[in-house]
Amino acid sequence: QVQFVESGGGLVQPGGSLRLSCAASGFTLADYAIGWVRQAPGKEREGVSCISSSDGSTYYANSVKGRFTISRDNAKNTVYLQMNSLKPEDTAVYYCVAYWGTCAGRIMNYWGKGTLVTVSS
Repeated sequence: QVQFVESGGGLVQPGGSLRLSCAASGFTLADYAIGWVRQAPGKEREGVSCISSSDGSTYYANSVKGRFTISRDNAKNTVYLQMNSLKPEDTAVYYCVAYWGTCAGRIMNYWGKGTLVTVSS
């Protein structure tokens, strides 16, 4: 049974940092392009970042470029999202996802519960 577990969210002040983790069971993250998507209340789901399986290339939405960094630890079967200089508009539930093929592919239908990030003073 495939399970994704996101963690690391919380309440942080603007300008602060958080590191999200995505641990998987029944699924080898290293074999797939893995990304983070987020959904804020009343808004469409947004792709935030992705890391490829082939060469570790990384991709970022323009809204987070220069502030967020995605990485993976294959030995721990975990993917991380380091988020710095957080803004109130980063407030959302963050989910890790796996893609068919590349980061441009469709998202696989494996969803964790997500982790809530709230950026507020």
